Amino acid sequence: MRSSVGGATGTAAGIPLTLTLQLVNTAGNCANLAGYAIYLWHCTRDGLYSMYSTGVTGENFLRGVQQTDSNGKVTFLTIFPGCYAGRMPHMHFEVYPSLASATGAANKVKTSQVAFPTATCNEVYATSGYGNSAINLAAISFASDNVFSDGTEQQMASISGTTTNGYSASLVVGISA
Repeated sequence: MRSSVGGATGTAAGIPLTLTLQLVNTAGNCANLAGYAIYLWHCTRDGLYSMYSTGVTGENFLRGVQQTDSNGKVTFLTIFPGCYAGRMPHMHFEVYPSLASATGAANKVKTSQVAFPTATCNEVYATSGYGNSAINLAAISFASDNVFSDGTEQQMASISGTTTNGYSASLVVGISA
């Protein structure tokens, strides 16, 4: 996800992050859901969204879609997201019943976000290149975030790693299938 595709040539800089999402059926004893598609997107370390933010409208990096395996899992190799004004650091995702149906928002069965622990964000944002994110993070909290203010229990990633070696994060996502 770090590099653009389809003729765009940019690569997003930042600390490596491997994110694993596991999709389970909350209506069926939390059984793994294979064959679903998960579309993930997030901002750069500067808080910009490819295709939409000034300066990166010609890029499509930090966006990707994958199909869940037999364990209901997808794994994205990306960077630790930045923090822009007014929002806690996060990644967006949509779940679709199949890869073929992941072509239009009308087909999605879930939309949500992945949150990251504040302590980890502070570690990352103390490194070179994340300076704007450090400033933005200092001005926000989960309690004041317009999405996460109702809680992060279902959206907070488990995370491990270091700024030197990169991070691994995971989240179990439940849907009623």
